[in-house]
Amino acid sequence: MHWLYLAVAILSEVVATSALKAAEGFSRGIPSLLVLVGYGLSFHFLSLTLRSVPLGIAYAIWSGVGVALVSLAGWVIYHQSLDRAALAGIALVVAGVVVPACSRKQCHIERALTLAS
Repeated sequence: MHWLYLAVAILSEVVATSALKAAEGFSRGIPSLLVLVGYGLSFHFLSLTLRSVPLGIAYAIWSGVGVALVSLAGWVIYHQSLDRAALAGIALVVAGVVVPACSRKQCHIERALTLAS
C-alpha cells in the first residue's frame, strides 16, 4: 500500500507544480486552489509512505520522478522545449533515483514492481 501512497504523492505534486505556472502568482483562483490542494495531498501521502519506506529512498523517488513528470507536463501543457541537454539531465535524475533505491540488501524499485503486478 505504501507504493500506492507514494504514487499519489508524486502525482499530486506534479499537478500542483504544473498548476503553479497557471496560478500566475496566486492571482488566478482555480490554478491556485490546485496548487494548495495538490501540495497538501502530496505531503500527506508522502508522510504515509514514510511509515514503511526509508526517508532517503522515498524522497529520492518522489523528487526524481516528480522532476521528470513536471518536465514532461511543461512540454505537453505549456509547449516548453526539451533540448538534448534537458533530456540528458532528466535521464541523470532518473538514474539518480534508481541507484539509491537499489541496494545489495533490497531493491525497492524491483519490490515495488513485483507488488504492483
